[in-house]
Amino acid sequence: MKKQALVLQMEGITKIFPGIRALDDVRLDLRRGEIHALIGENGAGKSTLIKVFTGIHQPDAGLIRLNGEEVEMTDPLAARRRGIAAIHQHLATYPDLSVAENIFIGNEQTLSGLPAISWRKTREMAKALLASLGSDIDPMAEMGTLSVAQQQIVEIAQALSQNAQVLIMDEPTAALSLRESEELYSIAKGLRAKGTSIILISHRLEDIYSLADRVTVLRDGHYIGTWDIGETNTEMLVKHMVGRTIDQFYPKKEAPVGEPILKVDGLSRTGFFEEVSFTLHAGEILGLTGLVGAGRTEVVEVLSGVTRPDKGHIYILGEEKAITSPHEALRQGVSLLPEDRQKQGLLLPWSVQDNITLPRLDRHKKRGLLSPGSEAKTGKEYIDMLNIKVRSGQDTAESLSGGNQQKVVISKLLTCGSRIIIMDEPTKGVDVGSKAAIYQIMCDLAAKGFGILLVSSEMPEILNLSDRALVMREGRISAVFTREEMAPEKLLKAAMPLDKSRKGSAEYA
Repeated sequence: MKKQALVLQMEGITKIFPGIRALDDVRLDLRRGEIHALIGENGAGKSTLIKVFTGIHQPDAGLIRLNGEEVEMTDPLAARRRGIAAIHQHLATYPDLSVAENIFIGNEQTLSGLPAISWRKTREMAKALLASLGSDIDPMAEMGTLSVAQQQIVEIAQALSQNAQVLIMDEPTAALSLRESEELYSIAKGLRAKGTSIILISHRLEDIYSLADRVTVLRDGHYIGTWDIGETNTEMLVKHMVGRTIDQFYPKKEAPVGEPILKVDGLSRTGFFEEVSFTLHAGEILGLTGLVGAGRTEVVEVLSGVTRPDKGHIYILGEEKAITSPHEALRQGVSLLPEDRQKQGLLLPWSVQDNITLPRLDRHKKRGLLSPGSEAKTGKEYIDMLNIKVRSGQDTAESLSGGNQQKVVISKLLTCGSRIIIMDEPTKGVDVGSKAAIYQIMCDLAAKGFGILLVSSEMPEILNLSDRALVMREGRISAVFTREEMAPEKLLKAAMPLDKSRKGSAEYA
């Protein structure tokens, strides 16, 4: 690509926290009209580097140049005034305010010569900014009524309202479907064409290869290297990020497939899915995939007792069971790793130890009272077993990285003694190193005779981990593939709607 002028230069950036050197002589540069990917595992230093750039942290060494001028980002307001804007993974919006108010909050449009807000001007300018991004979102819509993808567009519009010359996008597609991701790609490319420079942080390599012009890798707080995207491949980037090759990603072992432990026969829930039938065996990883709205989540909700079916039968170890609640599902040996670990899988302010032991507190009672020693012993056992990175079991769940939080949720499932484990998007929002660790855990569990139902929108996960794969289409099982039969084109064909007129609206997620 043509080498444009440098907008940003960060050189020799070092940041030390008590007992931790988070960044050690790190560098990053950004060209005008460039999308530059910044990647690495959780803990690699990406977030700390961005916080230094946006004025949240002050570096202990190093310098920052903006458009060739050495600058000090003394606080976030100073960064904002210099045209730096960030769109974070967890959106910072005001759900009860309108779209227009969110766009111009802190930058209110006033009546000429008067200290009063011009609502007409605010609406018109908001509408124009949204239109420049190809969006027809109503400026007067309440922010809380928008989808995650729409809220991200509003945050981009807010950045444009501040004349941002550098836009930081942190995990922008983590919660988006394929179609929504492609829309965001289009917006990002349009901004690049207009001269906006973008720093893209993402765990999804497909984002990197769809958008980035260059990529910089950090590992353990150190700068590893920067490459034009055309000079890289997936294997190379993974090796630089985690110090291991990609063939170690999917440690699938041939485990003996045992007896049927879960059988679903004609399961239906009106308006969501119908006549769903399959069998899960001990020692098997059974993949379940399909398009958004195909019914995967709704099937999982019935199997885990969140909702009830209208008809059909569920058999566990050959005996029909009525799963009427999550508690009953656990009692029958069915555990769910939910898609949203923070809202549905963890009590974030609680300690890791307390989260792990919560499902089976009855095992830690002595004379009717909880035994701290018993809880600590069990907590340590699972922390060691799953290599959860904590200083102690008393660390809060909210203090952990996404991958370690997911390991805590898996620990909770294992303490329940369930043989049937449903994993709904188990690697959503975690880095590549944590993905490899979670894959290893899944394969080890299958080798020990657990039955795993893997619900995933990640095609490589289904292809590389599943012994068999179920594909859902419009509420029904449309195809079943053995490991030997699986191929990306077969899975996609089985997932696409039968009505060809709807094909363009399908989104694989």
